[in-house]
Amino acid sequence: MNFQHTEDRRMLADSLNRFIAEQYAFDSRDKIARSEEGYSRDMWQRFCELGIVGAFFDEACGGFGGDGFDVGVVFEALGRGLVVEPFLDALIVGRALAHAGSDMQREIIAKMIDGSTIAAFAHDEPGSHYERSRVSTRATRLADGWVLNGAKGVVQQGEHADVLLVSARTSGDDHDEAGISLFLVPRDATGVDVRGHRKIDGGRVAEVSLNDVKLDADAIAGAEGGGYAALTHAIGYGLVALASEAVGAMDVAKEHTLEYLRTRKQFGVPIGALQALKHRMADVLLEIEQARSAAINAAAAVGESGVARERALSAAKYSIGRIGARVAEEAIQMHGGIGMTWELPLAHYAKRLVMIDHQLGDEDHHLARYIELGRAQ
Repeated sequence: MNFQHTEDRRMLADSLNRFIAEQYAFDSRDKIARSEEGYSRDMWQRFCELGIVGAFFDEACGGFGGDGFDVGVVFEALGRGLVVEPFLDALIVGRALAHAGSDMQREIIAKMIDGSTIAAFAHDEPGSHYERSRVSTRATRLADGWVLNGAKGVVQQGEHADVLLVSARTSGDDHDEAGISLFLVPRDATGVDVRGHRKIDGGRVAEVSLNDVKLDADAIAGAEGGGYAALTHAIGYGLVALASEAVGAMDVAKEHTLEYLRTRKQFGVPIGALQALKHRMADVLLEIEQARSAAINAAAAVGESGVARERALSAAKYSIGRIGARVAEEAIQMHGGIGMTWELPLAHYAKRLVMIDHQLGDEDHHLARYIELGRAQ
C-alpha cells in the first residue's frame, strides 16, 4: 500500500489547514458552535469556494476526487480545527445520491458542491440502536407520488438544512434490508416537524417528525427498495470520514498535552520529566498511530465491496472509539483540573472525540459487527 498522498491531495490538505488556522481560530469556532444556528452559513460558503465538498465526489458527479483518501485528508484537517459545518452529511447524502444515479439527484450534488444547498441525513430512528435495516418510517405510494409517516432522531443541522435525505420503508417489516427506499424531502414541506437542540460537542441536531408528508413521484432517490445498498455505500464513506476526523483531533490533543508537560512545573522541574508521565504519554502516542493505521486501512478499503470492506470499516470505527476515549481521558488527567475548563481548547477536543464514538455506531456495535462479519466469511 502506498502511504504517500498525491500532490493534489497534499495541496488540498495544505490549503484547508492554512484556511482553518487563519480563518477558523478556536475563539471563532466556539462562537459559531454556540450560536443559535450551530454553524455559520457564511463560513460554509467559504469552505465550499475552496472546493472542499468537491473532493468527496468523482468527475462524473461534478467533483474532482471521490477516493477514500480524498475524504480522509479533508476530514483529518476538519478534525484538527473542530469544524462544525455540515461536511459529514454532505458526504453521506451526496454519496447516497451518486449511488442512486438519477440526473435530478446529480443536480442536488452540484448544488451541495457549490454550497447553495445544505442537505441533512435523516436515517437513525428512536430505538434503532445503530442497525441500518431497522427502519420504521413508512412511505406509501399514491397515484401521483408518496406520503411519508415516521420519526427520525439526531439529524445533524436538521433545523437549517434545505433538504433531508430520508430513509423509509416501502415494503417488508421493520428489520428487512429489502424494501428500504430513500427520499429527498424539503425541510419546509408540509407535515415536517423539526425540533432542534444543542450538541455537547458544539453545533446542533434535530428530531424530525414526518406526518403525512406528501411528495412528488420523483422524490424517490433511485429505485424503489434499493435504499439499503445506497446506505451501506454512503455510510462506509462516513465511517472513513469520522475515523480521519478523530485522528486529526487526537493529534491536536497530543500536541497540547505535550506542550503542557514541557511547560508546567512542579518542584522546579517540568512535569514531563516525571517517568510515570513519560510512560503514559508514550502509550498515548502508540495508540494514536494505531488509530491512524486503522483510518488508512479503512480509506483503502472503502472503494471495494463485500465483507472485507465492511470489516475494515468496522475495525476502524471500533479502534477510534476505544482510542479516542483513552486519548481524551489521558490528556485531561495529565492536564489536571484545568483540562476540563471551557476556556481551554483541549476540553472541546475531548468532547468531540467521545461523541465521534456515538456517530454511525459506537465501538460496541462495530466490535459485534466485526465479529459477525468474520463468521459470515
